[in-house]
Amino acid sequence: MAATVDWLRTTTPGLLILCGLAIVVLLVAIIRFKLEPFIALLLTGLILALAAGLPVSKIVGTPLKSSDSLLETGFGGILGHISVIIGLGTVLGAILERSGGADVLAEKLQNLFGPKGAPVAMGLVGLIFGIPVFFDIGIFVLAPLIYVAAKRGGGSLVLYAMPMVAGLSMTHAFLPPHPGPVALGGLMRVSLGWLIIMGLVCGLPGFAAAGLVWGTFIGKRITVDVPAEFLVRPSGAAAEPKNGTYSDGAQGDTAVETEVDRRPSVALIGAIIAIPLVLILGATFGSQLLKAKSALLEVLTFLGNPAVALLIAVLVAFYILGLRRGSTVQQLGVLTAESLRPVGMLLLVIGAGAFFGAVISATGIGKVLAHTMSEAGLPVIVLAYIISCGLRIAQGSATVAIVTTGGIVGPLVAGHGYSQMSLALIAMAIAAGSIILSHVNDGGFWMISKFFNLSVKQTLQTWSVLETVLSVVSFAVAAILFALVS
Repeated sequence: MAATVDWLRTTTPGLLILCGLAIVVLLVAIIRFKLEPFIALLLTGLILALAAGLPVSKIVGTPLKSSDSLLETGFGGILGHISVIIGLGTVLGAILERSGGADVLAEKLQNLFGPKGAPVAMGLVGLIFGIPVFFDIGIFVLAPLIYVAAKRGGGSLVLYAMPMVAGLSMTHAFLPPHPGPVALGGLMRVSLGWLIIMGLVCGLPGFAAAGLVWGTFIGKRITVDVPAEFLVRPSGAAAEPKNGTYSDGAQGDTAVETEVDRRPSVALIGAIIAIPLVLILGATFGSQLLKAKSALLEVLTFLGNPAVALLIAVLVAFYILGLRRGSTVQQLGVLTAESLRPVGMLLLVIGAGAFFGAVISATGIGKVLAHTMSEAGLPVIVLAYIISCGLRIAQGSATVAIVTTGGIVGPLVAGHGYSQMSLALIAMAIAAGSIILSHVNDGGFWMISKFFNLSVKQTLQTWSVLETVLSVVSFAVAAILFALVS
């Protein structure tokens, strides 16, 4: 027995078996026993650490000191990097959503593209509005606009919905300040500026292929009418104008109200969304083009810090879309608190995933995987994509797939001299894998089915294929670029 345990802890095959068993335990806990991913990741990480023979003091510390333990450094290392970013990004999305910005953006693009170009307009709405807004909130807010567009255009609901959800899915998977890309920035030690650049470079072709090409193709072949009851906007979504005012009926007097003739312009919404992106990219490009420690670089570095850039955008949005339009500081405070409620569990999942990755690194499994991969001739970007795809298909959660894969792959690339661009491309491969083949174990699958009147078969034919196309095309772009620059 002792010899077997020693073999598992010290040999390449033994460590690979431990890693494989840990992932199986994780999947069984989530899929079979419906355990919260946060608890499942934490439990699996602790079991793996003990099974690999790590000292208890290294895993959880001592009664007097635990600050340098894997548990605290694993959680704290990543959460210190992403918590502020995700929190501020969530608040920014909430104020943009409540201001009526989605309605204005949709109207402008529909007028620009005309009736025949309405599906493309809906895709661009999803793409633009999806930058600051979480995927599920984007569905909730934009679905009523899809119903109206489909009713006016006379085509299948699928024709208008698929481009929009492709835009939302692409931004959610590939672009900060969404949780997955932000978590990858911390796990892979890559700047958010490079993630934004590579996210656009890899994600936009995927969006075009999945949302515009596939969405148009399948939208003309699967006919889904808009039920009459769908044309009444759901409770909690922006209601139809009453007495010249848009308001959120579910929130009562805590909502940010927007008079119809004072709704924000498209240019204003676009400018607010662009503020953090421009500042972050300014710092990224400044670090490449300007002399070290120059005054201008110091300014760009400060303003381009993701937390600072998002804080500036939030303050601008609070003033222009809130205070200047009649909202009180108290109402904005309530809006902020409401928008941040769902973030807690998300941060716990990401922290637990980072702890799981720290355990893998401490056990030496990461080095073993790197050696095995090198002998097999498998590029790290392909390995990252395969692991992410497997985890996504098995348990359904894109966030779990991202943080678990990032925890496994992060130690593989550490110290190998990869450039920031190469690391960002590996991160994009992980993000691409995390959205492949959405099916019945994914909450997003049922959301799409419910909001767009699709049967399970129709959802598989439309949404599941769309996600797979988006994943494969985006990964192909990342892999080609990685081969060229690495």
